[in-house]
Parts: sequence; structure tokens; C-alpha cells
Amino acid sequence: MTEPTDLLALLQRPLEPTFLPKDDGKTVIDVPDEFLTDRYRPIGAELQSRFSGDAEQRIPVRKTTLPDLSFANGIDRRGAFSLFVPSHRDAAAALITLLLAQPDVQSLMSVATFCRDRLNAVLFQYSLSVAIQHREDTKNVNIPSIVSLFPDQFVDPSVFPKLREEGAAVQQENRMVVDIPPAYTASDREDEQRLAYFREDIGVNMHHWHWHLVYPGDGPDAVVRKDRRGELFFYMHSQLIARYNADRFCNKLKKVRHLSNLREPVPEAYFPKMIRSSNNRSYPARGANSVLQDIDRIDNGTIVAVSDLERWRDRILEAIDQGFIIDAAGNRIMLDEERGIDVLGDVMEASSLTPNRQLYGSLHNMGHNVISYIHDPDYRYLEDYGVMGDVTTAMRDPIFYRWHGQIDGMFRKHKDLLTPYTAPQLANEGVTVNSVAVQLTRPNTPANVLLTFWQRSQIDLAAGLDFGPQGNVYASFTHLQHAPFTFRVEVNNDSGVAKKGTLRIWIAPKSDERGTPLAFREQRQFFIEMDKVTVTLNPGKNTIVRRSDESSVTIPYERTFRAIGTKAQPTDAGALSLFRFCGCGWPQHMLVPKGSPEGTQFDLFAMVSDYTLDEVVQEEDPNAPCNDAHSFCGLRDKKYPDRRSMGYPFDRRAPDSVRTLADLVNANGNMAANTIQIKFNNTVIART
Repeated sequence: MTEPTDLLALLQRPLEPTFLPKDDGKTVIDVPDEFLTDRYRPIGAELQSRFSGDAEQRIPVRKTTLPDLSFANGIDRRGAFSLFVPSHRDAAAALITLLLAQPDVQSLMSVATFCRDRLNAVLFQYSLSVAIQHREDTKNVNIPSIVSLFPDQFVDPSVFPKLREEGAAVQQENRMVVDIPPAYTASDREDEQRLAYFREDIGVNMHHWHWHLVYPGDGPDAVVRKDRRGELFFYMHSQLIARYNADRFCNKLKKVRHLSNLREPVPEAYFPKMIRSSNNRSYPARGANSVLQDIDRIDNGTIVAVSDLERWRDRILEAIDQGFIIDAAGNRIMLDEERGIDVLGDVMEASSLTPNRQLYGSLHNMGHNVISYIHDPDYRYLEDYGVMGDVTTAMRDPIFYRWHGQIDGMFRKHKDLLTPYTAPQLANEGVTVNSVAVQLTRPNTPANVLLTFWQRSQIDLAAGLDFGPQGNVYASFTHLQHAPFTFRVEVNNDSGVAKKGTLRIWIAPKSDERGTPLAFREQRQFFIEMDKVTVTLNPGKNTIVRRSDESSVTIPYERTFRAIGTKAQPTDAGALSLFRFCGCGWPQHMLVPKGSPEGTQFDLFAMVSDYTLDEVVQEEDPNAPCNDAHSFCGLRDKKYPDRRSMGYPFDRRAPDSVRTLADLVNANGNMAANTIQIKFNNTVIART
């Protein structure tokens, strides 16, 4: 019998033939001769005996009706694959549909095995991962981190020869760790390089990839149509921009300038220093002051003009001003307080849920394409897309934040047209938040001071080194980290009975890059969600303590960089839950902005909102795995667990009477604020 976890063997070493051993040579997939490609079918018997001698596990693959793979014609097996390219998205949707249609795990294993050596490796990996996560019989299978499978999309390629040398020449127990240099894409003469630790962080980019894995834009309707999907598209990316701007202020850089003028030169250059392992070609660079041009790519059929983007943008802005979208049948869909942002998210992306692609186009996706082909818009030089053309690499480029700043600005235009929250919508009768504070868990540290520093961690890249050594080969990388801390919130419940509430904790920079205090109307855009949790308040005084690693936004390091292999899944029930559908979430090590050596001041805000207005009625399983990063990722197979608008209470403009955060807090007893400092220590500490 084929076990669901056997599918993991198909994910390892994506460009190697399927018959080669997996799991450090311990696992062999028994590929039927009919499934072998033309290159290997004549010598099938020799191959099976040659590579199966030392196997501890054999995975049987039964014969099946061979599927028609013509939907992927034109996508080279070793070429580039992008979810932003319409023909590539269509192929992925077709493959996901094919894999979901298989009646059982054995059939899925057979069809996937046949597809693996015939389709583009990234197309196959993405589609199989989506199918595994959305099938009832496989949804508890761990999807390994993509950095383990395609390290070329995350790691300086200069380390790969060193890793292969170490793996080939040195026995496992004596292998050394190869170091990935930090900030390797530019020198400090480039101001934008101050944010390289954010843009090029492996965990940050893996979060972006995994979010789009959980929320694919195309495919079967049951896979795409998730609760408040369009709103989550807005909110997750909006929080990315808020976090990025907060870190810019910490590094004395001004906020992101939106990419609103598509005709002016782009001053930001980006030289990614990365090589695609599939064809050994480099990701193209973009020189300073490049100009966006019309795209006509005969290699993949992508045709889009800069004027198309401008027309779609203007039509969406007009719809926002009018307060409604027109669907394909000519009906109005109102952009109201409850569903407007969700509809707008579907239109803006545009996912397959967009109500009128003909009228509103595909602004977000095609914007990525126009930027990613800026160096070779008509395939004159046979160049593939740049990093903006791939969800695994797009966040590395400074222009990602300018483009998404523009998209976020359009979403916020809609939000600003909504009526400010009324007193009843903000209040929580009988509940008073007396104070909120933070404290490092290390003893004898000052209150309301957070500490950040550099940390050096390791990751095993063997599973992504095609035709590389068996065993583990480790690379080390340096990333931002913060010292553990706790939030402490003092709350009074004067209602006389126990009642539930939702504790919401936010931080926001108090000043811009020059130290000029931010007006609340501007600061409101930079509030960063730190935690959200349902609490039960007993009558009288309550003290709520939340550890930083309990955040509703983040997942721990072990889940961001989890192991790969059919035998990597633990048997302990508690540990097993960490492997299930748990890859979606902001990395814990990036929860806190960098701060500065002298200390950067932030406003800390807490409120306990009225649970009767927050509650989403659905079955709850307190032991369900991976429900701890729901702020950005929602809950699996369930509704988003908060009825309020994402970003509440800062997603709408404040009344004219509220000019400062203090004004908001003073008007609402269920809110409190404090000033905290984030101090950065420029030292490197190795992860234990």
C-alpha cells in the first residue's frame, strides 16, 4: 500500500529522475518501465537494479492510464515557471485539477510519478503541494520548506560548489557548515541595502511563497474559494508594507514611494546574484533608471501594455469612488463595509474569483510581469523573468514594495471612504484596559525595552542539490532576531460576570526617518499586528500575559525551516502537529522591527474588543494544529476566526476629533497605550 507520506519522495531533488534514490539513498521509488522517459526506458532494468541495492524502503507505483499532459506544452522542463504568467497559471490549474481528481493515494502516486519527469519541476512541485494540502486523504502530510527543494531561489549560488565539494570529499560526520554571506547583493554605497536583511530574509520569502500555496489564484473553485480570500490578499500584503516601512524608519530611510507613475524611470536597481538551477542561467538584473515597457513575450504568450495597467488601475479607482464593481453580467456589486474589501481583493489580484476580468483586468499580476520583464520585454535576448516574476523571489527586490505600496494605497482609498468606526463599534461595556507593557524574559532588564540582534542559523540543503552528495550538507545564514519577551495587559471587568473578549496588540513607529513625530492619520497606516487572542475576563481585575512566541501572526523557526524526507515526520502526537499544514505564517524571528542602537520609539497599543461583535460561530478544536498564525493565514477548512474587518481598529480613518493615538485611547476605556523602545545590538549570536 502507498502511504500518503510516500508522496514526499517525489518532492526531493526536483530535477533528478524519479528512479534515483531519495532520503539519503534509503528510499527508492519503483517506477514502472512505461513511466520512464524516452531517454531512460531502453535501460530501465539496469537502472532499477543499479540504484535499489541499498534501499531500506521501496515505494511501489502501480500502472495507470497515462494522463494527457498537453496542457503544459510550451513550458520547458528546465525553464522558468511563474504564477504571474497566465499560460503558466492555467497549466498549474489543470495539473492541480488532475491530481485532485485521483480517487485514492495510490492513484495519486502513480499519476504524479508519471508527471514528475515530464513537466517543469517548479510547476510540478507547486501543483503537487497544493493538491496534497487540499485532499482529504493527504492534507496532514508535511509540505517541506521550499528552500530545501529550490535553494537557488533563496541562497547565494557561490555556496553551491562549496556544498557539493564538502559533500563529495568529506564523510558525513566530518562535514563543515558552509556560510552564506549576509547582504551579498550590493555594497553599503547603495542606501536600499540597509534593508537587505528584510528583503532577502529566507523566512520572509518563504512566508510569501507558502501564503500563495495556501491561497492559489487559479485552480478548482473549491481550492481557490476560501473564506475572505480577497480580504486576506489585501491584509497580508498591507502588513508587509507596514512592517517594511517601520524597518525603513529604523534605518533612517523614508517610507516607500508608491509606483504610481508607470512612465517615469525606476531609480532602484537590483542585482540578485542568483542562478536558476534548472537551466544554470542567472536571474536577470535591473539597472538604475530602467523604464517599464510593453510586454510581448512569444516564449509564454504574455502580452500586456503599460497602458493596460493604467487603464485597469483607473477603472478600479473609478469603481472605488463610485462604491461598486460591475460584474460580467452588468450587475452592480456594492463595495460596502462588510464585503467590499473582499471583492476588491479578488479584482485587484486578480484571482479566478474576479467578477469581471474583461473590465478590470489583472492589475497586480500583470504589474509583476511588466516589472519582471523590464530587461527584455520582447524576448529579443532570450532572457527569462527577473525576481519580480516569482512569488518565491519577488520580495527580494525593492520595487516589490513600491508596487505593493501602490496596490495597498488603492485598497486604503476604499477604506478611507468608509464611515469611521462609531463609539459602539469600538467600545466594550464594563471592560477597562488599565495598562499595557512589554518585558524581556531575561531577568533584571528594564521594562518596555525590546532587544534585537543578529543570529546565525543552519539549514540542510541536501534535498535541493540535484545530482549532489548523499547525506546532509548544511549552510549557515545570518538573520535578524529578537530577545524573547512578554506582553502584560491589566484589565478590569466591572460587569459582575465572566465575559469573553478579544485582546488585540499592535505597535507602530512614533516618528519617521528624520525623527519627526507622525500624525495619527499617517501613523495609522504603519500599525503592525503583534498578537490577537480570545480571553476570558473574570469579574474584577485580570492580568493577561502573552509570550512573544505565542503571537497569532508568526510560526516558529522549526516550522519555517522544517525537515524533509519520508521519514522526517515525527511519531509523537504533539510534535506531529507541528508538521501539518503549518508552513504558513510570518517568521517568528522577524516579529519585531530592527530598531536602532540608540533605541527607536514605538507606540504599543492594546484593546479588548466586544466578543459578541467578534465571534465567528463554527466548530472549534482547541487541539487543532497550526491555528496559531491565523492573522495572516486564516484557519484551515474554516472561516476566518474574527468577524471584524482585518486591521480593525486601524483600517478606517478616524473621526476628525481623533488627531492622536492618545485621543483614541482616552475616548475608549477598553484601550490602553504605552511607549516602548526597540534597541538593536550589532552582534551575531549562533543558534543553539
